Amino acid sequence: MHNPSASHVERIELEQLVCWRVRTPQAELLVAAQGAQLLSYRRHGEPPLIWLSDQARYLRGQGVRGGVPVCWPWFGDLQRNPPAVQAMVQGAAPFHGLARTLDWQLLDVQQAGGQVSLSLGLELPDGLPGWPHAASVRLEICLGDDLQLRLRTHNSGSTPLAISQALHSYFAVSDVRQVRVRGLDGSGYIETLEDWAPRVQQGDLQFSGETDRIYHGLPATLLLEDPQWQRRVELASSGSASAILWNPWIDKSQRLTQFDADAWQGMLCIETANVLDDHVLLPPGAEHVLGLRVRSEVLTDW
Repeated sequence: MHNPSASHVERIELEQLVCWRVRTPQAELLVAAQGAQLLSYRRHGEPPLIWLSDQARYLRGQGVRGGVPVCWPWFGDLQRNPPAVQAMVQGAAPFHGLARTLDWQLLDVQQAGGQVSLSLGLELPDGLPGWPHAASVRLEICLGDDLQLRLRTHNSGSTPLAISQALHSYFAVSDVRQVRVRGLDGSGYIETLEDWAPRVQQGDLQFSGETDRIYHGLPATLLLEDPQWQRRVELASSGSASAILWNPWIDKSQRLTQFDADAWQGMLCIETANVLDDHVLLPPGAEHVLGLRVRSEVLTDW
């Protein structure tokens, strides 16, 4: 029987994927070896913080809908990336890079004081098919009073390395039409739904239709406020000045795989990223760390 005062790490299998379930006195999460994808995260007694589709499938070679997919060593459509990132690729260029359908190795597990830390990584001395660059990438997950993710990229080659990347976080919300994101006011963004036109955010971001925006020049902290769940979620990033905010709304939801027709209501992607002008250029021997800390607070005075 589970002891709620203890921490626990358990290896499980979901369909075709090896996963680890992590429990602490405060919270629980699930992470898959494939893609080092954090699948779900919730604090005990609260609604989920990280959203996972009810239709999710756990199949080799396919991304799982929801959680926090790791997009690396490029984000989105390669042709929309800066020339330096495109020049790194010599073969097929799947959407969101090559790492999310590879099996990462569990490198380390540490437990201390009600906190659990996991490290998963890829060692790539010869790069990947169509991406011939010596590098290593590691995702560190720390679960305690909050959730911390750190994506470390090390250039172990002899030439500069250009990447774009994202922690493609799906956040669970009570109703996306009722939430707001604070901290974006005055930031520039690319409105991808209007021919990638540049815009400037005025006030907080609220949602009334399909949203697909690339924000740049961001502050370190954003707030996701959800009055219906009486919850404020603080998203503190490091090594990043860009983010993607995405919700498919009604029509696009009909075309998505592993996605209920009405699932758009309960999720919102806020993706901590290094994209466009915020991409990373690593000299030989250098390392870059993309970080995200997720901290929630339940409020009773809305």
